[in-house]
Amino acid sequence: MIVCIAEKPSVARDIADVLGAKDRRDGYIEGNGYQVTWTFGHLCTLKEPHEYTPNWKSWSLGSLPMIPPRFGIKLISNPIYEKQFHTIETLMQKADMIINCGDAGQEGELIQRWVMQKAGARCPVKRLWISSLTEEAIREGFAKLKDQKEFQPLYEAGLSRAIGDWLLGMNATRLYTMKYGQNKQVLSIGRVQTPTLALIVNRQLEIENFVPKQYWELKTVYRDTTFSAIIRKSEEELVLEAEKNKEAIAAGKKPKKEEENRGIDPIANQEQGMALLEQIRNSPFMITDVTKKEGKEAPPRLFDLTSLQVECNKKFAYSADETLKIIQSLYEKKVATYPRVDTTFLSDDIYPKCPGILKGLRDYATFTTPLDGTTLLKSKKVFDNSKVTDHHAIIPTGQYPQNLTDMERRVFDLIARRFIAVFYPDCKFATTTVLGVVEEIEFKTTGKQILEPGWRVIFGTPGAQSQEEKDPGDEENVLPAFVKGESGPHVPDLYEKWTQPPRPYTEATLLRAMETAGKLVDNDELRDALKENGIGRPSTRAAIIETLFKRNYIRKEKKNLIATPTGVELIQIIHEELLKSAELTGIWEKKLREIEKKTYDAAQFLEELKQMVSEVVMSVLSDNSNRHITIVQAVEEASGGSKKRGGKAVKEKDAAKPKRQSKPRKKVVETNAAGTSQIQSIEGQTCPLCGKGTIIKGKTAYGCSEWKNGCTFRKPFE
Repeated sequence: MIVCIAEKPSVARDIADVLGAKDRRDGYIEGNGYQVTWTFGHLCTLKEPHEYTPNWKSWSLGSLPMIPPRFGIKLISNPIYEKQFHTIETLMQKADMIINCGDAGQEGELIQRWVMQKAGARCPVKRLWISSLTEEAIREGFAKLKDQKEFQPLYEAGLSRAIGDWLLGMNATRLYTMKYGQNKQVLSIGRVQTPTLALIVNRQLEIENFVPKQYWELKTVYRDTTFSAIIRKSEEELVLEAEKNKEAIAAGKKPKKEEENRGIDPIANQEQGMALLEQIRNSPFMITDVTKKEGKEAPPRLFDLTSLQVECNKKFAYSADETLKIIQSLYEKKVATYPRVDTTFLSDDIYPKCPGILKGLRDYATFTTPLDGTTLLKSKKVFDNSKVTDHHAIIPTGQYPQNLTDMERRVFDLIARRFIAVFYPDCKFATTTVLGVVEEIEFKTTGKQILEPGWRVIFGTPGAQSQEEKDPGDEENVLPAFVKGESGPHVPDLYEKWTQPPRPYTEATLLRAMETAGKLVDNDELRDALKENGIGRPSTRAAIIETLFKRNYIRKEKKNLIATPTGVELIQIIHEELLKSAELTGIWEKKLREIEKKTYDAAQFLEELKQMVSEVVMSVLSDNSNRHITIVQAVEEASGGSKKRGGKAVKEKDAAKPKRQSKPRKKVVETNAAGTSQIQSIEGQTCPLCGKGTIIKGKTAYGCSEWKNGCTFRKPFE
């Protein structure tokens, strides 16, 4: 009998239908020589510290670092999981062959391998590797089953990641909790979550410490067109440009062409600006140069998971986690391909299938009909085998979407339009640059005109490009016809401006920062080169952000991510750069990717990690500063709910955690303007922090009714 094991019951049903297995049993489906069973995601996990040695059950600094000589796995304690595992174990013990039908990715490989190990499977194992759940894809996958040995590096990378998260998470969490935590609350530290939190905190501190500087802009209006005085670039700007060019060259990209640094010095004070204004006020404005360049703009890239999450956050304010759940649902409904991908390219073997996929997009006939009967464009920016490893970009499967929710329909629409757009011609535009001069002061204006919209028609209006690719000043702006040498009167003016602080991270910009290890990169190709060093994986970044919310390290203000006082203090108290540097964590991530590609040894990676954990423990234990972190209670507790502590790597039983001392409840005492105390209840009042919710009474404190939406107001009973 051949046993197939899928990651979810719904996927198992799809596979059973294709294989002709019809008889439903308790925990599996049988027929035609197959038994198709399933897990519920992770059934197994790494053992907890006390399961290696009883000495590690209680939290103490003396027991650190905890480094087991050999890591073991256990069944997750859950009656449903235990019952299903017993079914799987029984089937696998009698199987002639097992087919691993887990999700085709690192996590999927790890989930199924652990179950097979725990079940003591001894028979040969094959691997089903597919990018969509359509009947055609499943049949094709079973016709081309691969040997399990081919995926050993993928498993080793997944195992190294899990062990790395355990080593760092378990040790650093206990270390910082016991050393710096007050009232024994847990201070969660993670290999990826802490550098991610550091990105948010560092940006927040930049904003808080930002000192705005005043400056002035000199502009003039000639023939109803606004021209701006050309400003010479500062040394700082020139150095920054040179660095960007170096990065581009290192990534094998063409650097930006160097231009002459011309113009006036920045106008730093009003007197200087007024003098320049008076200098040009009564002199004629003369056009010195008119340059018109025609250019082409390729369609936007297809989606990988991160770019889809970024786009959904910008367009619909969906969180990264919401988008992942929606695209996973679209995959399981067979209308979109495998979502946990980090490439925006397709392999050449997808090209012949594209006409059929386009035909299936019946709701988009307006755009697909012009492509009928034509030879579809095959751009190297879309089809490139060298840029595709296990999976290709997210595209529609061609199956007609039915019974989609509104949210699913919106996300599917983005994917479908991007897919159709890559077969449309480039958008042709003309950029006109006009230079003028008054009393030796040079001015400039630029206009852009769409000549042939090409792919842009797919997105509704000529300018309806994705926010992600849009540049400031990219809007269509047609200039009058200027002639070199013409001159005439103009109306100059001086504008007061202030330098602006950097913007707080949103989920969209944080995802991009995680992808490039904190480097600000706009260029798609350069971003691709930096992906190797990104922190986290596309499939785990959403969960990392959610973990920071659950830990009460960050909260949301509209779309902005704001670090709580606990989050800020935690990053400030960590002196070990390895724990909080996005760049250093990116190097560890790169090594994990190299393990997957067989260019780095998993054993060496784990030895380095053990060494790093030992060094971190020694460094923290030798700190005699007596510093502590203020814990801001999560509002879930304040409002009587239970605060969840999650995370796959750092999860221990409550019994093993230090306990808080409960205090007797007291009435809130407020002091009035006269300085006398008065007992006053604030229950039912408008929240002073967010202004939206009302104050509600919890077990130990007053909280805000908007706590689920991120408001962190809390006033303990005194």
